Amino acid sequence: MLDEIPFHIQAEIIKRLPVVSLLQFRSVSKGCKSLIDSSDFIAAHSVTQPQHLLLRYENPEETTEKYVSFVDDDTFPQQRFVHTLPQSIKLLINSTILGSSHGLLCLRGYCGVGENLFPNLETETVVLWNPSIRKSISVAVPNNINPDLDHETDLGFGVCSVTLDPKIVQITQFNKTSYHCEAKVYTVSSGKWRSLSSNLPCKPFRVLWPQVVVDRFIYWCAFDPMAKENGLPNHNLIMSFDTTNENFGEIDLPDNLRRHPPIQLCISKLRECLVMLEYDNILKRACVVWMMENGVQKSFTKLYTFEAPYWSRRTGTALGFTNSGQPIMEVVDDHGYVFEMSELVAYEPNSKRLNCLEIYGTTETFFVNSYTETLVLLGRSDCNIVIEDDEQEEMTFGVDM
Repeated sequence: MLDEIPFHIQAEIIKRLPVVSLLQFRSVSKGCKSLIDSSDFIAAHSVTQPQHLLLRYENPEETTEKYVSFVDDDTFPQQRFVHTLPQSIKLLINSTILGSSHGLLCLRGYCGVGENLFPNLETETVVLWNPSIRKSISVAVPNNINPDLDHETDLGFGVCSVTLDPKIVQITQFNKTSYHCEAKVYTVSSGKWRSLSSNLPCKPFRVLWPQVVVDRFIYWCAFDPMAKENGLPNHNLIMSFDTTNENFGEIDLPDNLRRHPPIQLCISKLRECLVMLEYDNILKRACVVWMMENGVQKSFTKLYTFEAPYWSRRTGTALGFTNSGQPIMEVVDDHGYVFEMSELVAYEPNSKRLNCLEIYGTTETFFVNSYTETLVLLGRSDCNIVIEDDEQEEMTFGVDM
């Protein structure tokens, strides 16, 4: 029966299937495997898949971090997947999520002692993880800068939308005498780091966590440390890195955001649009959400303001957004615990209601990143890197975590 259907129609049908089914289809024939492994098919398949939200948090009663995914559709937050982590992530010490792009999650940290990956504790390590196909890549971050030099180093991560090649960018700024910047890029296709010699930032800036990826660009909220007023920075901007041509760029902010205290600003993403979060003070009791219109500099539209619930001492940072536009918030719940605990909630802007997600963890250990199911990293087995399968995840529905 399958042989009677033209191959191009078969391709249109199977690209709408979930990743689990596609992994099985790869064993049907050489033609199916070649199709599913192709970059064109992987790019087209990602477009048809629903969004997920990946949550990472810690709990004082647990020995390791927990990773939970929500299906981000009309059923949110009922469908939840508890991930079993690959060994490469289990080995990370002091890990954080750097960002997500095209279904890959990027984690950074330091590797443990006595394991086979990178036994030196001083080696910073990045792990690229595809939770959909349960594959990961570990990459050692170069550290050949003289520690006596006054410098700061930042990382960024994104997948090139044209080639689907994952890239890590390392930015090092030197400040002691005269400012200059160096940058290196790692590509999975080459398995190597290489230095960028042109189109580097030409003036001082400090990158603030987190980063977001929209289309082909990695974005960071940043500020100029040399531009100060009353001893405080007063020139905020958005730095960008184009994963296609590997150029850096700047986006100017409107005056009300440009001169805001940097610690009260945070960059985020809402339905593939760049947004800026403006908090009222360091306690973050209230937050204004600004969206950049069509990539136009200084063209930011105010969407809404949300405030901390009456029973919380502060909102904490809005960690991300659902596909319907609800911010996911960490709220501090002080009930006399030995460890300061937080609860995860979703805020409905129209009704101004809070939907408690019944997930509790140690304060300031929550990370939320959106991703879609993807086949990126499928079949990668070269490049002098370690690729490993993790175990099958457990799927739960509406269960307390």
